[in-house]
Amino acid sequence: MRHSVVLLGAFALFVFVGTAVRADEEAVPVDKIPKAVMDALLAKFPKAKIDKCTKAKEGDDIVYDIEFKEGDRKCEADIKENGTYINYEKAIAAKDLPKAVKDAIEKRYPKAKMTEIMEETEVKGKDEKISAYEVVLETADKKEVEVRVSPEGKILEDSGEKK
Repeated sequence: MRHSVVLLGAFALFVFVGTAVRADEEAVPVDKIPKAVMDALLAKFPKAKIDKCTKAKEGDDIVYDIEFKEGDRKCEADIKENGTYINYEKAIAAKDLPKAVKDAIEKRYPKAKMTEIMEETEVKGKDEKISAYEVVLETADKKEVEVRVSPEGKILEDSGEKK
């Protein structure tokens, strides 16, 4: 029994540490963010106040994941080392969600409370398109789940799904 408790504790610590910062992610101080990345961020978000930045290798690219505020609005951007945007997210109010997205969430999680909503925009060259809504919910039974929903109301990811 004692051996099982020690193993369980070690596993829990591994899971906790493993989810805190992914092994391939590296924290980046604001003054060490490359000029091309900062220029791209400030061109789109001139009043950005950076809270956190990490970098990771994605395929052949180094990508900077920047969490910031633009005024009171929480935002996030993924920008390649050369200053090319992959995507960005902006916090929005529940009233601004498309009806199809609200309906899909209500159907999957009746009586859940939305605690955070981010509108995700994919960037391909000069084309920008809203690709998804990331919604953090407090379910009726007080569990926190994150759901990613397409603008048309299709559930793309659901952290509350049974695997």
